[in-house]
Amino acid sequence: MADAAKHIALVCPGGPISRDIADKTAKIAAARFGESAKLHFHEQCFVEAGHFAGSDAERAAAFLDAANDPAFDAVWFARGGYGACRLDDALFAKLNAHARAKTYLGYSDAGMLLARLMKEGIGRPVHGPMPADLPRQGGEAAITRALDFLVNGGSAGLEPAIKAGERYAAFNITILAHLAGTDWMPNLSGHIVMLEDVAEYLYRIDRAMFSIMGDRGVRNAAGLMLGRVSETPENDRPFGQTEEEIVQSWCARYGVAYRGRANIGHDSENQIVPFGHANIA
Repeated sequence: MADAAKHIALVCPGGPISRDIADKTAKIAAARFGESAKLHFHEQCFVEAGHFAGSDAERAAAFLDAANDPAFDAVWFARGGYGACRLDDALFAKLNAHARAKTYLGYSDAGMLLARLMKEGIGRPVHGPMPADLPRQGGEAAITRALDFLVNGGSAGLEPAIKAGERYAAFNITILAHLAGTDWMPNLSGHIVMLEDVAEYLYRIDRAMFSIMGDRGVRNAAGLMLGRVSETPENDRPFGQTEEEIVQSWCARYGVAYRGRANIGHDSENQIVPFGHANIA
């Protein structure tokens, strides 16, 4: 009989995770999904090289191994943390047919890889919780939400605004601003783009929106939605606009529809957003 379990590879394209996080994530998977979920943490997840989970070459090799291996159904990024953009640009041409059939799930700095995969038409990029979220209050529910999607294709954890027939993408605001104008920036024309951020001054959110709205694809998006902008530091003087007013003003300047708030963010309530068509009934 064929193995009916979903085999999920975990890698860290940015910062490392602890073995404790890995063990607790595996226990949640076993308790909630039994034999249906098989997690495979690449040893690279636990390597520490300064800020990073191993050298650039080590992180790139781990991602390539996981993506190209036919034994795995999905690649789950275990943590964000700066580093994904440092992976070898030639890496993506090395992804094989097995890599093109996989789901890739993560958010924050992992959005760099989701963006490049989207641009190259490789696999199914998905914004959603990662094992590094486990220490947050409500972290176990977030991990379960991601696993339900990866194992069962469950729609219960999808961002509530997602509807059949529309196309979506979701990014950290700062990450998307850094993607704009690079070879990694996907074409977001016709998509509803959901945005979130954490620990950024409001003036930096405003400056990031300048870069984001400079992208022609974003200007041709079907609309923008704003998730949570949390843990905002206090500046020496009030900025004068809320985070929502900032996004609304940039949308108005370029004639892009503002579609309201989204339930995504750097927290345990972060919901799942498949890129492209959501494929829901």
